[in-house]
Amino acid sequence: MSERLEVAIRARLADFTLDVAWTAGDGVSVLFGPSGSGKTLTLQCLAGLVRPDAGRIVVDGRVLFDGAAGVDVAPQSRRVGYVFQGYALFPHLSVRANVAFGLRDRPPAERARRTAEAIERLGLGGLEDRYPRELSGGQKQRVALGRALAIEPTFVLLDEPLSALDLPLRRALRDELHTILEDWRVPAVLVTHDFSEAYQLGDRVIVYEAGRVQQAAPRGELLWRPASESVARILGFRNILRGMVLESTADRIRVAWRGQALEAANSAGHPYLPPRETPVAFFVRPEDLRLIRKDGPPPDPAHHTNILAGSVVREVDCGVTRTLMMRLDEPGTPAQGDHDLEIEIPRFVYDVLRFDRDRHWQFSIHRGSIHLLPG
Repeated sequence: MSERLEVAIRARLADFTLDVAWTAGDGVSVLFGPSGSGKTLTLQCLAGLVRPDAGRIVVDGRVLFDGAAGVDVAPQSRRVGYVFQGYALFPHLSVRANVAFGLRDRPPAERARRTAEAIERLGLGGLEDRYPRELSGGQKQRVALGRALAIEPTFVLLDEPLSALDLPLRRALRDELHTILEDWRVPAVLVTHDFSEAYQLGDRVIVYEAGRVQQAAPRGELLWRPASESVARILGFRNILRGMVLESTADRIRVAWRGQALEAANSAGHPYLPPRETPVAFFVRPEDLRLIRKDGPPPDPAHHTNILAGSVVREVDCGVTRTLMMRLDEPGTPAQGDHDLEIEIPRFVYDVLRFDRDRHWQFSIHRGSIHLLPG
């Protein structure tokens, strides 16, 4: 995939410094991270609304900003579409006028043609003379996208376009937004602090924290191979634990944790070979822990590895699932406050196995479900 956007900028505010470098190609690149990490400031720099103190911004080989060379292309000349948080439609303008706003410097015939094309492609026909107050949330989103896309941008920037919506509408418009971006085939940079949104909309995710890039990777790689414990925590992973390396080979790593010797599978493509007695962080997804039924045969070593035992000390009812907070039988301080591990199970399993009455269980962790975190 060729890189179409190159960003390397530094911007200082009163109590914050943005210092980031990343690239993006076709498709959707997502800037993900907590509020206040510099995501929106980056979009503003790309759009020309904020001038960085130093660095370069290059789109398709065209330099939009170069601090050293004194290049700073005006926002209206950058051919970058911008969808603001909350859409920022002009309340006194009709749908047609809002969509046409970015084309006001074009010849009338071209302006009318592009406006009509955007309205048609976005399914806004029949709404041309309505005002924003007369539109639904989905219609407002499409008008904002129409205004950004009508200029035929080289990139479109979207600043948390779904954040102001309630959950059911947000899910519906997320799917619609994904379809629109695919249909227009315009590269996009989207800002969000919702990881499910980042994963569903993005082809590539760039993780921000405190004005710095912590990792930039395809979404699948980010989900299974976060670059560090810090990235895993930013992504909201659970069961992030710390242990000590006992042994590492190309295919196995043994880790001491809470009085246990856990065996983890090493990555075939990216083996991690820390020396013995190296502190290491790792994570186990709550849905990957396997309960061992008491009314079944004894645990089979071929299917059950890393067998542990413990009691439920707390639980969270999540509707169709239950999250169980398990504390190991092993004496010592629990790894996560009052518990060691979270286990997530379907509600029907919870009911069938009578967890409300029986609180002590054996469970296993497959070696491939223990994910080591470098660094």
